[in-house]
Amino acid sequence: MRVLIAGGGIGGLAAALSLHAAGIEAEVFEQAPEIRPLGVGINVLPHAMRELTELGLHQRVAAAGIVTQELAYANRFGQMIWSEPRGRFAGYSWPQVSIHRGRLHLELLAAARERLGDERIHLDASMLGFEQDDAGVTLRLADGRSARGDVLVAADGIHSVARSTFYPDEGPPIWKGPILWRATSIAAPFLTGATMVGIGNRDVKFVVYPIADAPDGRKLTNWIAEIRVPADQTWKREDWNRPGRIEDFLYAFEEWRFPWLDVPALIRSAQAVYEFPMVDRDPLPRWTHGRVTLLGDAAHPLYPIGSNGASQAILDARTLALTLATGADAVAGLNDYEAIRRPATAALVAATRGDGPDVVLDIAEARAPRGFDDIDTVFPHAERAEIAAHYKRLAGFEPATLNARPSLNPPRRAA
Repeated sequence: MRVLIAGGGIGGLAAALSLHAAGIEAEVFEQAPEIRPLGVGINVLPHAMRELTELGLHQRVAAAGIVTQELAYANRFGQMIWSEPRGRFAGYSWPQVSIHRGRLHLELLAAARERLGDERIHLDASMLGFEQDDAGVTLRLADGRSARGDVLVAADGIHSVARSTFYPDEGPPIWKGPILWRATSIAAPFLTGATMVGIGNRDVKFVVYPIADAPDGRKLTNWIAEIRVPADQTWKREDWNRPGRIEDFLYAFEEWRFPWLDVPALIRSAQAVYEFPMVDRDPLPRWTHGRVTLLGDAAHPLYPIGSNGASQAILDARTLALTLATGADAVAGLNDYEAIRRPATAALVAATRGDGPDVVLDIAEARAPRGFDDIDTVFPHAERAEIAAHYKRLAGFEPATLNARPSLNPPRRAA
């Protein structure tokens, strides 16, 4: 079997590595003329780190980021609403890793080149369209080239050519008002030194966590400032590289100085700021059409709430390799993949629209808008714990279940 992958992002490269590990030929076609370390920080949650570990990538990914110890939530006065251990500190068999998106991308690219060979990673190869028949699928590239395979996996992002081919009337991604300003700063450690913390509420929020060690004991610290503006305000299309201006949002965080973190000082020390509208798309009724399927953001773009976007793309990739390796034929394998992943990711789209685990911020704000003396008196521990546990169950990383789940490695075939 030969699988063509349109898109060389995190999902596409994870698919290529997973297919190669399953003994399936894979070839990647990426539209960018070069792969550069775009973006800022992301998290690889334990369920995705399990999959990267089974691909033999644990050490290189963990070494490139920070092994996260704790997730915390605080109100706009810096008072702690909830905290919990993460990764191995919470009993998982795998860590959670906070890492620069570009660094993770380059690590996956290096592994793909080592294992598949440079000749199977094509850059400046933008998908124009495709045709399929009973025997296979032909990928057509914008420069006139073409490639023939048994399956086409469209991992070409939120503006997917394949998705728009199947759903030409869908329109642009959905935006309902949140704007993100994302950046990194070199800063002193805070809290445990490996804590990810969300502060504020759904209208004004700040998320911050370290993603790499820096000189003098400091950390390369990722942060996201989020402000919700009227949804009828026009905004520019999302772009990893569009510069933002600190003066457009600093006013909302100017008073956020806490004993454990000085938010305005962190913002002012940014190396560069990027502006990004928070968008997603509605779940689709179908991903797979014959020999073509969708993967990652092409299939299920999510709000960046709960730190699950990259992790879900990695889970897509691993599941796809398993079902193609074990299905009755290529088409059956694609349908099995969709049957597993589409319902799970549709539920996550709905959850992130409802603020996912970040909803603890909104509840605390509603019940104690001026702060609190004792969080348990306004927001009982059991209620907070259930919100956290519910999201883990929904996203597929409840600790005991994940630790006990069978591997997604395809069973070895008899020689």
